[in-house]
Amino acid sequence: MRISVSTRVAAPLAEVWRAYSSPEDIKVWNTASPDWHTTASTVDFREGGKFCSRMEAKDGSFGFDFAGEYTRILPLQRIEYRFFGERQASVDFSEGAQGVTVTVSFDGEEIHTEEEQRSGWQAILDNFARHVVATQG
Repeated sequence: MRISVSTRVAAPLAEVWRAYSSPEDIKVWNTASPDWHTTASTVDFREGGKFCSRMEAKDGSFGFDFAGEYTRILPLQRIEYRFFGERQASVDFSEGAQGVTVTVSFDGEEIHTEEEQRSGWQAILDNFARHVVATQG
């Protein structure tokens, strides 16, 4: 099952790209709901480089590492990565008159329903868009 979500970010492409790959920015925007947060993020942003974001419930009841390896990077256009075994994802950046459309497509997992996955990833992507816009001068 392949799932896609997208959002439009009213910011320059270079800034959108930077915020998507910056560990400090990831710690701010990488959450699907207010009761979760990303406590740590590491990024080796190159093909073959590893990434890991530690996501935890704020009450300490649960946490997990969202981790993987970058498999392809086309600067300012596309990021591809592999995570959780053989699951794969891609992130496309498309610049238009009203900003940058960011589309994330990923292989779904079997624990959560398709709608739960789509909803969670969309919430994270919407947080990303709000973060980028809020950090613009």
